[in-house]
Amino acid sequence: MTGTVLILGANGKIGKRAAEAFAAAGWTVRRWQRGTDMTAAAMGADVIVNGLNPPGYHDWARLIPQITAQVIAAARASGATVIVPGNIYNFGNRPGELSEVTPQAAHTRKGRIRVQMEAAYRAADVQTIILRAGNFIDPGSKDDVMALLYLRGIAKGQITFCGAPDVMQTYAYVPDWARAAVMLAERRDTLAPFEDVPFPGHAFTGVALQASLEAAMGRKLKGVKFPWLFMRLAAPFWELARELQEMRYLWDMPHTISAAKFARLLPDFVPTERRAVMLAGLALQVDPDQTVRPGGKAILA
Repeated sequence: MTGTVLILGANGKIGKRAAEAFAAAGWTVRRWQRGTDMTAAAMGADVIVNGLNPPGYHDWARLIPQITAQVIAAARASGATVIVPGNIYNFGNRPGELSEVTPQAAHTRKGRIRVQMEAAYRAADVQTIILRAGNFIDPGSKDDVMALLYLRGIAKGQITFCGAPDVMQTYAYVPDWARAAVMLAERRDTLAPFEDVPFPGHAFTGVALQASLEAAMGRKLKGVKFPWLFMRLAAPFWELARELQEMRYLWDMPHTISAAKFARLLPDFVPTERRAVMLAGLALQVDPDQTVRPGGKAILA
């Protein structure tokens, strides 16, 4: 079952990949233009993908509720199903496997904002799918978790760790997330009015990532710590540093995302192979010389 999808935030990671995935599946894709009437743009749409997110955590307390109200109004007027990329902020500092039944006990300001956002969708009379994921990895992007954190010093032979290297973390490959969104959209008539769907993605430690990178690059990497001290000192003057500090706990919280509900809903979903996901951002960060292509061969060949 295909139809028309309206993509919000089409230039961002989620929006761009969602537009590609829906188009590849035969959907008619509309891209909302900022500054235009969202409700008017949604008329005739079957699905709205909300890829809007203030960059750098800017002014979440004001902007997230505004965006949520806009999207709900557009969905209510058009009758469209809304798909929202969820995260794990809602759960607070809760190690272990996270699922749709895990209590939401956010202890950070941003976590509470996300809980309130989802509550607004749940209370609205619009069908909503929260496709909840971990850290996003987007091939070709310079603003995902790989480019901004792990691989920020890779050209100097360094891998950067934001927390303990042996802590298990969950990652969502954005093209996979987008394909899953399409599959859920095509099954929306079988879903509840509000669905919290955990996206299991891939889980690995920083140690495993380092080993995979070293094998691909043919060299050893030096593990270095993310400059949290600098972030703490800069926090009073720099919004992003302040917001990153609040979420630092996540990097030391071992966790996975349950695959049970996802497998029930989408038993035919085939994820991208884990090694390809782990190496997705490497070529962007290092010049194509011996470091990236030992022996003259592409690392992902």
